[in-house]
This record gives sequence, structure tokens and C-alpha cells, in this order.
Amino acid sequence: MRVVIGTIVVLIALLGLFRLLLASPSPVTAFTFYIYVDILSVILVEQFWSLTNTINTEHEGHRWYALIGTGGLLGGVLGGMGAHALIAYAGMDTLDLLPVAGLILLLLMALTLLMQRFGLYHENEADTAATPSVDSGFWHTIIGNRYLTLIAALLLLSQVIEPLVEFQFMHAVEAAYSDQEQRTAYLGGLFSLLSGVAIGVNLLITPLIHRWMGAIAGLAFQPLAVAFSTLFFISAPGLFTAATLKIADRGLSYSINRASKELLYIPINAVLIFQAKAWIDMFGYRVFKILGSVMILLLTQWLWFSVPITAISWLTLIVCITWGATLIIVKKEFHKISRYRTSNNGSSPE
Repeated sequence: MRVVIGTIVVLIALLGLFRLLLASPSPVTAFTFYIYVDILSVILVEQFWSLTNTINTEHEGHRWYALIGTGGLLGGVLGGMGAHALIAYAGMDTLDLLPVAGLILLLLMALTLLMQRFGLYHENEADTAATPSVDSGFWHTIIGNRYLTLIAALLLLSQVIEPLVEFQFMHAVEAAYSDQEQRTAYLGGLFSLLSGVAIGVNLLITPLIHRWMGAIAGLAFQPLAVAFSTLFFISAPGLFTAATLKIADRGLSYSINRASKELLYIPINAVLIFQAKAWIDMFGYRVFKILGSVMILLLTQWLWFSVPITAISWLTLIVCITWGATLIIVKKEFHKISRYRTSNNGSSPE
């Protein structure tokens, strides 16, 4: 809890600092602020899920995680609408949004403390005692744990896919629309549709899949959808098939895949969750996306011969197949750890 509250305090202080620096912006300040926003979004989300995973059982996760994830999606929609309304109707400047963001963070901190006071967040002493020492190092904790290594592999594959799909999609958009304003209008409409798909999947499909088929089935949806959409794109390259591929990737990543991935952490003891997620879902999330971008550069820029866009599609398909094979292994480990926790009154194996 001290880590979470301390993080929010630091983020609020940095917002105040950037409010002053961006009054007379330089390229360095703008670049630093961009990095700060990226870090802020990852840290807040992952710390929230870390807390959530320590207080819920797998059954509760099946019941509530889709709804909780939908709250995050709606927050993104409302944030964009709120920013537009404050500038268009309240007479605020762009920089005035930074103090507003600081107030939202203060509200977040107050809600977190209130939930702790009512006993919704608490540490499990048995789990704490059974956890390897933090001094052993985060990397040692992950690499020395087969289950955590497999979770990291799943994240690696899902993040490698994203830039590959994005490249194919944007290539199709540029080919279809030569005018910048037309492209902007099309992308705005598509991203709205993507958000709608993600919310619909979270509310209507994810709870049913989790209740009747479990977390692993939920995790299988995205690689299957991306694989079939990739085959669709290969057979008929164009804007419609590229958009289908984009929605299959991001629409499911932000909905059923996210809620299902968090269920994988529930059988792990509480302190180990924080150790693992600090690297897998924060640091690894960004590093793994770089790997996908490097693959694109290799195929489109760095080779001495030209590679058609379909080569990216076939690479995407190969990653999806590898993703599915990894899920089969994860399924065995997940069920083994869940059974161990149930038979040992909630304690987790080291």
C-alpha cells in the first residue's frame, strides 16, 4: 500500500513540475513528458491489478474481472470526452488539463486509502512468509519460477504481435486514403468502433467464457482471432481485412485477454505478484514491443532485398501458432498451481 500511495504522490508532483516546464516547452521537455505519460499509464494500471489479484479468488476473478476491465475501457472513453468538453466549453487551455489530471490522481489515492480502511486491501501474512526474499532479485524470481516464465512468454508474444498488426493496418490505410484529413477521420471512427467492440466483448462474452471454460480459454481468443484475420488479410489484402485484423488484435487485447491474463496471477502468493508484475507487465511490456518493431525494421529496411507486405503477415501467423502452443503449456502449470493452492488452504508454492 505504501508503494501505491507513494507512487501517486510522486506522479502528482511531476504533473505540477511539467505544468511549469511546458509553459515554455522545448523538444527535450516534450519528449520527457511523453515518456512520463507512458510510464504513468503502465504503472497505475499494473499496481491496481496487483492489488486486485491479492484479494480475489479465482472464482471471484471469473465473476468480476470482465466488469472491472470494462471500467478501465469506459475511463478511456470518458477521459477523451472530458478533455474535449473542458477545452471546448469550459474555456480551459491544454496545459490546464494537467492540474485536472492531478485532481483525478488525488481522488484515486483517496479511494485507495478508503478501501484499505474498510479492510478491502490487506496483506496475507502466510503468503508473505512463504515468499522468497526480494534481495534475491526480480529477474531471479521470474527465471527461477517456471510458471512466471511462461506468463512472461505469453506477454512477449502478445506484444510482438501488436506492432506487426499495426504496421499492416497503417500500410492499408495509407494505400486507401492519400488525404491526411480523410485518414484522420477514418482512424477516429475505427478506434471508436474498436472501443465499442472491447466493451461489448467484456460485458457479454468474457464473463460467459470465464464461467464455463476458464481463464485459458479466454486467453486463446486473441491468438485464434488474429490468426484467422491474418489468413483473411493474406487472401484478400485491403482496408477492410486490415481493419478486421486490427480489431481482432486490440479489441480482444483490451478486453478478454486482459481479464484472462490477470486470472493467471491469482494462484500466486501476494508479494510474489508484486515482484513479478513489476518486471513482466511494466518493464517487459515495453521491451517486448521493441522486439516486434525490430522485426519490422529487419524485414522492411535492413535486408539487402525487398520483402513484400505479406511477409509480415506470415510472420504474424507464425507468432500466433507459437502463442497457442505456449498456452497449452501454461494451461498445465496453471491447473497444477491452482490445485496445489486449493489442497494447501490457499498457500502458494514457491
